[in-house]
Amino acid sequence: MLTRVEEILFASMIFFLMVAMGTTLTLENFKKAIQSKRPLLIGMLSQFGFMPLIAFGLSNIFGLSPLFSVGLILVGCTPGGTTSNLLTYYAKGDVALSISMTITSTVLAAVMMPFLFWLYCSGFNAEQIQIPFKSIIGSIIILIIPVLVGIKIRSSNQRLALKIEKIGSILGILMILFLLIVMIPKNIELLNKTTWEMYISAILITVLGYFFGYAFSKFLNLTERQSTTVSLETGIQNGPLTIAVILLSFSKSQINEILWMPLLYALFVPVTSSFATYYFYLKSKKNQKELV
Repeated sequence: MLTRVEEILFASMIFFLMVAMGTTLTLENFKKAIQSKRPLLIGMLSQFGFMPLIAFGLSNIFGLSPLFSVGLILVGCTPGGTTSNLLTYYAKGDVALSISMTITSTVLAAVMMPFLFWLYCSGFNAEQIQIPFKSIIGSIIILIIPVLVGIKIRSSNQRLALKIEKIGSILGILMILFLLIVMIPKNIELLNKTTWEMYISAILITVLGYFFGYAFSKFLNLTERQSTTVSLETGIQNGPLTIAVILLSFSKSQINEILWMPLLYALFVPVTSSFATYYFYLKSKKNQKELV
């Protein structure tokens, strides 16, 4: 799929991106994450409960092929990304809870991501697809190392950490564009195999994540700000991490098709997240007027 030069370039981008993610985390964040027990627990149940189940359900409802299904399910199993922290701020949500959820889901991903992937993908037989569970676990552990490097940088040099964080936020977008530019000319047949069901699945996985995250939180009596936060954290996944795990774990003959659904997700999530953020912002403004 990728040339040797492209592989080196992509690996460098991923390493820097994971370091940048680490620079957004502090020991103080970890302390706050432990303190906000109930909202955080509800958030984790929503993140790791709904998203893999939604991905699995969409794969079956729309009859996606095994390789495309694996890609979508991996999106569902991935922890939340740091983009949700900024969008929570714009949506007038609970930013402290958002950061706590991102940290906790990232740490738990080392265990939950392989477990959930095994739970939902073990039904595929060897003739359909060879799933390298051990490689996936190894890849996730490897990807956590640069996150720890980022945390160390944040604790020792905050100014440098802020610069890396800003570069990382831009690099995440560039990485997705880089993969699309590289993949599309080489894989025109994938475009021909991309059905409307696949487009709908890539959109619905995040939209349903917002919906169930919010409904679940309100049902368990979280505040409006907390429910908004859980909704956004549930629906917005760490797309670059999903892509990195696929490239590090699967054989080259499988990568192209498995990678396609995460790329479609990454293509649509900026649109769906913008609409969701604006909706929650308007909802917050309306609630404030009613209280006056």
